[in-house]
Amino acid sequence: MLSVVRAEVHAATLADNCLVRNDWVCPLYVQTRAEELWDGTLQHLYITGMSLLIGVLISVPLAVFAHEWRRARRLTLGVSTALYTIPSLAMFSLLLPFLGLSAATTITGLVVYSLTILVRNLLVGLDNVDDDVRDAARGMGFGRFGMLRKVEAPLALPAAFAGLRVAAVSTIALTTVGALVGYGGLGNIMLRGVQANFKAEVLTSSVLSVVLAVVADFLLLGLQRLLVPWQRAGA
Repeated sequence: MLSVVRAEVHAATLADNCLVRNDWVCPLYVQTRAEELWDGTLQHLYITGMSLLIGVLISVPLAVFAHEWRRARRLTLGVSTALYTIPSLAMFSLLLPFLGLSAATTITGLVVYSLTILVRNLLVGLDNVDDDVRDAARGMGFGRFGMLRKVEAPLALPAAFAGLRVAAVSTIALTTVGALVGYGGLGNIMLRGVQANFKAEVLTSSVLSVVLAVVADFLLLGLQRLLVPWQRAGA
């Protein structure tokens, strides 16, 4: 009789376990896999942050070069756009023989994808500086470099931040594809969940990726308001 009661209690416990039922929403999964989710989030942030940082460091001189030398504009935009059209699976496959199964493979691919967005928005910002403003700067004795640094660059910041916000959200999403080479942050967890049909793992990692994108967008918006006070005052 006692064994029957224990069996019934055990069956009831299993029925109440969201992991056993393979529910999409499962707090127990988050509780038991918190360390793994944290490690995946940290790797996701590292890969995304490095990709955006390198992308900005490359796109700024490219945009300035294309802005100053109009003949280089088509080449710069054409090459960056052509690279952007390469599917992510093909991109990582092309990089794999050179960089191997490493974070560098994922970061390099993400840098390439970010260039089109960043360069184009920087160019838009620089091009939209009013000619009267440039004439006034020349009248005040600004040389070409001084005008670029103290006049054009600050006025181009709103467009630059708009591109950076789009690039950040896009990069956070594309980082998950890096799971194909073992360095996809939350994408590693997501891919494993898909392969094992583990619903809670897929949903939790997906939601965390979305949360990272939303938080990054709000942080960049706050930084933009801080660095471009005149735009906030105008609004």
